[in-house]
Amino acid sequence: MKTIINKSSIILFTLIIAFSLTNCKAVKNANNKQKGAVIGATGGAILGAIIGNNVGKGGNGELGAVIGGVIGGGAGVLIGNKMDKQAQKIEEEIPGAVVERVDDGIVVTFDENSGVYFDTNKYNINSASQETINKLAAIFREYPNTNILIVGHTDSTGAEDYNRTLSKNRAYAVTNYLTGKGLNSGRFNTNWFGESQPMHDNSTATGRAKNRRVNIAILPNEKMIEDAQKQAGN
Repeated sequence: MKTIINKSSIILFTLIIAFSLTNCKAVKNANNKQKGAVIGATGGAILGAIIGNNVGKGGNGELGAVIGGVIGGGAGVLIGNKMDKQAQKIEEEIPGAVVERVDDGIVVTFDENSGVYFDTNKYNINSASQETINKLAAIFREYPNTNILIVGHTDSTGAEDYNRTLSKNRAYAVTNYLTGKGLNSGRFNTNWFGESQPMHDNSTATGRAKNRRVNIAILPNEKMIEDAQKQAGN
């Protein structure tokens, strides 16, 4: 195509992500409806596609914990189908966003070229970003049985402590804007990593722009999982 505080939500939020992501469209990239029951054997991975390898270097480090695995069997097929539809909706409504279907979840990346960005050294949601986040909020209302993890990152320009605080403020700005649109705050968890998790080369202007990003992971909540298991007869 990473804010809930209680223990069960932390477990749900730690998305099982392998590093086999491609630049294909979301549903073509990793369609759980097609993968079906076999995905249950791929558990135990780290939330690496969002926060990188150095888990626990900022924000709420416990969110980088290892979990058991994705939902397999018939329930996994049903959940995958719902998440495929939501990923496709995000791509249609927000064409600038990078949307990836990863196991049971969706990873959305916003950088300075994809709809949600911040002015230099600022963390308020500017008018150019509000339209995009408003569309995202509408999709979250349409698909209420998900939890949402939001993670802020910066490039390496400036002091490390400053960048960590800036990434925290930017991540919370997105979270607070979404909850201010009437979304249940219990669906959200927020994390931040400053400059410590670059996904691109900080020695180039293009790389730095891509590293100034907000990642969002969308995961099935307990109700979606329970409903799918009942429907599948698990």
